Amino acid sequence: MADPKGFLTTGREVAETRPVEERVRDWNEVYVPGSLLPIISKQAGRCMDCGIPFCHNGCPLGNLIPEWNDYAYREDWTAASERLHATNNFPEFTGRLCPAPCETACVLGINQPPVTIKNVEVTIIDKAWDSGDVTPQPPERLSGKTVAVIGSGPAGLAAAQQLTRAGHTVAVYERADRIGGLLRYGIPEFKMEKRHINRRIEQMRAEGTKFRTEVEIGRDIDAAKLRKRYDAVVIAAGATTSRDLKVPGRELNGVHYAMEYLPLANKVQEGDLTVAPITAEGKHVVVIGGGDTGADCVGTAHRQGAASVTQLEIMGKPGDERNPNQPWPTFPMLYKVTSAHEEGGERLYSVSTTHFEGDEDGNVQWLHLVEVEFKDGRPEPKPGTERKIPAQLVTLAMGFTGTDQDNGLVSQFGLELDARGNVARDADFATNVPGVYVAGDAGRGQSLIVWAIAEGRSAARGVDRYLAGASALPAPIKPTDRSLTV
Repeated sequence: MADPKGFLTTGREVAETRPVEERVRDWNEVYVPGSLLPIISKQAGRCMDCGIPFCHNGCPLGNLIPEWNDYAYREDWTAASERLHATNNFPEFTGRLCPAPCETACVLGINQPPVTIKNVEVTIIDKAWDSGDVTPQPPERLSGKTVAVIGSGPAGLAAAQQLTRAGHTVAVYERADRIGGLLRYGIPEFKMEKRHINRRIEQMRAEGTKFRTEVEIGRDIDAAKLRKRYDAVVIAAGATTSRDLKVPGRELNGVHYAMEYLPLANKVQEGDLTVAPITAEGKHVVVIGGGDTGADCVGTAHRQGAASVTQLEIMGKPGDERNPNQPWPTFPMLYKVTSAHEEGGERLYSVSTTHFEGDEDGNVQWLHLVEVEFKDGRPEPKPGTERKIPAQLVTLAMGFTGTDQDNGLVSQFGLELDARGNVARDADFATNVPGVYVAGDAGRGQSLIVWAIAEGRSAARGVDRYLAGASALPAPIKPTDRSLTV
């Protein structure tokens, strides 16, 4: 145990954010660089080294949290990095982007603020990069087997790195012009600067992983032909079919999916564009959807100079404390104020969009909404609550319904789907097509980055066993595992 009295003597402190008026004028990460290092060892010392560390159960990767908390407390950053990488290929991604279900499962969190596990994690990995502890780990020998990975998001990258290190020759196919999937073009720069992806890609190149960008399997290469070219295939194409809002006026100019809007802002930061073709500058912006993608749209609109930003959520406003039906260690639905929400805007709960209204040129100008209440699990409009709000740019951030079926990948492989439109798989993450496996959102449905990495690692074990007859690779989760929720 790092500090036997740490949880009694040290209060919770989290990363310091830069002033709002400063950060909305740039696209850098919102946190003050280096602000964690002076406090993080004491924060790690709050870990109680529980006999049964429920943080393990909260994290699908099974991260060895008490162990690297102990090393961080003692400032043995090299050992901390080794334990962190034992279960997580990309802790700099999860340390910035994961909502930290490990913290809601922290035993200390039963009656105190939990350990700042996420902040400890990101400090360890940032120190490891700065000190040179993160190095390529090429395999000692090659197996002679080849694997194609379709998709370069966190699931695809995790599977590719594991299989490369196991000695297989791996090629990652990405339909975008850069590697990273939603990490690259879905996550705004202010949440994670893309240099973190770039240096991981260079590490993977040095280990032997090959990358093929601007190649869409199903359109550019027939999926069946790809299967013949490789000994195995991992589908990690994500759940990229956005949920639509089928109300009158949906066809008006200015109503866009979030994933039409966010990538363009990232392309400006990459230097591909001077100005985003879809921009919030000077406009009244409405974001439909109260999740993380919606918050990303809010923060992006702030930085583009929106006249106003309003975020709509059909569900009621969550509370600040756990509901009795969401007990520890489950992941509770709590009112969350992200960095984007700190920067301004209005949040409306228990409302539903009825229709959009446009001008004579077909541009959206108003959004009509109504308050709702749930009866038998369904939202019912409340009479007399109809109103309209200005809306010159509307982004639909209501989640995703499954993997893309329009590009031919599913049909050309002959893949079976489950009832929710995800690619069906067995206990080894194998599909109905021999040698074809699926990992991440394409098989699980829309989920968190930490689940994607866990699935990539688990699918890699299934592929390795298929190719070699046995595997020493870890498999942290089963396809049927779900997060600690109620």
